[in-house]
Amino acid sequence: MKILNSVIDTFTASYSSEALPAKVIMAVLLAVLLLAAYEYAVYRLVSHRAFYNRSFNISLTVLPFFIATIVLCLQSNLVITLGTIGALAIIRYRTAVKDPVDMIYLLWSVHTGIVCGCQLFEVGVLTSLVVTIVLLVLEHTNFGSHPQILVVHTGTEAEESLTAAVKESAKRWKIKSRSSAGKGMDYVFELAVKDSQKLTKSLQSLSEVERFSLIEYDSQDIL
Repeated sequence: MKILNSVIDTFTASYSSEALPAKVIMAVLLAVLLLAAYEYAVYRLVSHRAFYNRSFNISLTVLPFFIATIVLCLQSNLVITLGTIGALAIIRYRTAVKDPVDMIYLLWSVHTGIVCGCQLFEVGVLTSLVVTIVLLVLEHTNFGSHPQILVVHTGTEAEESLTAAVKESAKRWKIKSRSSAGKGMDYVFELAVKDSQKLTKSLQSLSEVERFSLIEYDSQDIL
């Protein structure tokens, strides 16, 4: 029983300080401001998206402020700690994150708020720098060629000549669909090709091909 009482006393003693010094609060908020602004710039410059989500970037910048101040409050008072845990347990967010990369930036914001709230500023700075380097390297590293979609409309049946032309330029290819369009045919190929110009010239030389489109995409983004 004495051991249990000593553990409880030690635990409650760590939360005995209810007042936070103004210098600590200002230092935490300043560190959060610098790291959040840095993440804002990284998301804006590194993420080359067709549609830039400014509202999501603003959310990433403001989120660490709330998390850092919550962590400060949790360190000051046991009652606030228990109340905050109960309040956060009932919160549900329904907004779906469409891009998996956005989950990295969300976790980055949460990490910034936590480490700054714990006054581990060096951890926040070093982590932000290392994450930026990793994102830059992976963003500009291309392992192989991007998958491409080839849509071809021919006036007559020309599958053999089309596949022969595709084989010469593509390492991997697959016919995704064949559609009859009146007197002609529509073909959709999924392929991986490095020399797009060679494939374009080969298709232009075929008399059966009336029109075609070669689309390059990366995951859900059309390039």
